[in-house]
Amino acid sequence: MELERSYRENDEYFLMFAATLLFGFVLYLFTLRRRREKKGGAGSMEIINGAYKMTSSSEVNGHCTPEDIAGSSDDVIIVGAGVAGSALAYTLAKDGRRVHVIERDLTEQDRIVGELLQPGGYLKLVELGLEDCVNEIDAQRVFGYALYMDGKNTRLSYPLEKFHADVAGRSFHNGRFIQRMREKAASLPNVRMEQGTVTSLVEQKGTVKGVRYKTKNGQEMSAAYAPLTIVCDGCFSNLRHSLCNPKVDVPSCFVGLILENIDLPHINHGHVILADPSPILFYKISSTEIRCLVDVPGQKVPSIANGELAHYLKTSVAPQIPPELYKSFIAAIDKGKIKTMPNRSMPADPYSTPGALLLGDAFNMRHPLTGGGMTVALSDIVLIRDLLRPLRDLHDSSTLCKYLESFYTLRKPVASTINTLAGALYKVFCASPDKARQEMRDACFDYLSLGGICSEGPIALLSGLNPRPMSLFFHFFAVAIYGVGRLLIPFPSPRKMWLGAKLISGASGIIFPIIKSEGVRQMFFPATVPAYYRAPPITKKM
Repeated sequence: MELERSYRENDEYFLMFAATLLFGFVLYLFTLRRRREKKGGAGSMEIINGAYKMTSSSEVNGHCTPEDIAGSSDDVIIVGAGVAGSALAYTLAKDGRRVHVIERDLTEQDRIVGELLQPGGYLKLVELGLEDCVNEIDAQRVFGYALYMDGKNTRLSYPLEKFHADVAGRSFHNGRFIQRMREKAASLPNVRMEQGTVTSLVEQKGTVKGVRYKTKNGQEMSAAYAPLTIVCDGCFSNLRHSLCNPKVDVPSCFVGLILENIDLPHINHGHVILADPSPILFYKISSTEIRCLVDVPGQKVPSIANGELAHYLKTSVAPQIPPELYKSFIAAIDKGKIKTMPNRSMPADPYSTPGALLLGDAFNMRHPLTGGGMTVALSDIVLIRDLLRPLRDLHDSSTLCKYLESFYTLRKPVASTINTLAGALYKVFCASPDKARQEMRDACFDYLSLGGICSEGPIALLSGLNPRPMSLFFHFFAVAIYGVGRLLIPFPSPRKMWLGAKLISGASGIIFPIIKSEGVRQMFFPATVPAYYRAPPITKKM
């Protein structure tokens, strides 16, 4: 019995020894692998185009190392080189920042929006030193609008009397304008412009450290690092979901045509036709070309391929345009070069993300009816430039993020006024079977036709020369009250009083939801928001 017990104890000791040996061997293999990773730069081998390439562990597992960040010489990465990205690159580089711009396609694009720069936007262009970008692209000066409805028309001129003679709106080919801005930015030695497709942001412990992108050939992945990444990749942004809460609405689509070798009835003025069901725009984009944008409500347009869209334009739209433009309009349809573009609106609702910032259409969109998008983007760039100027070092991401929260508040009065005007004016200008909405539309046309403050105030808002929220609120409800007055004078009746009440209710239903989405406090009372008073962080002396 004692011998059996001895054998049993020896077996237990042997099993324990074997288990310990196996555990030690596994631990040794794991330690050896970790040492090899560190010794080899934590890298691995992969095959690209038949050749071997060593990739760092940061490229393999999606994380960056302190060495990766320290090895970067860039101060700012800008994703996208459209109007916002190019202007921002030039502005920050002019202030001494080292800027790396990554753009999906650096060739000239042919777009049907972003072709009209309001006078307020031109003034921001001057402030940024980029006013010469509208030269040598056959840009046309714009001095106001002509408004058409039911056979009547009125002309609304920008209030430019107090400004330099060169200040006016500009209309142009969007692609030509952007190429000029890219050339201007790339002319600075501290701007590196690269063609590539950014696929994701590189994050470490909640802080954005840079971006991952496919290089020009689309087959090789690369990474770029900087203390601040600014995303300006446009309305189709694939990065905005990690930086904001996007609530994108598509109320309508634009159908774009080009009319050739003809002048508009009112020279150097944009033309807005209050058609049924929604507005039609005309403006010159070169000395020989007129852009026509037909608004089609909804998220889809009739098919181009089977001729439905051409039929719609000829039968439903053509009869409503000015007679002087009819033949050229039909000829443009027959030529077949028809483009479409969804009209998006999206209020700014950013996440506070250390190391990253959103800008341009990736950040905030409004209906393009009023042509205010570039004015908002350029105004934002002026603000960012002024906020960053006192800072020499951008590496303290959390402190910088808290400081830049002031940007979201400081931009609100200008941006929200232009956004709200675009959304409200589009709804007012659209035809409606509702009698109260019809009255509001008629009242708006007649109010603007009165001249004086009734036209100068709204056109100053539209042009970006006086984008004040209270002025917008005043004129919008002045139109509504004017509409009620037209109904009640000279002989009020219960039916007319009811219609007047519906008109006021309808006007409130248009503007208040837009104001709510923009933020009442930030739009009208920004000084009550604590972020409004954020001071630049003080750099500690070593």
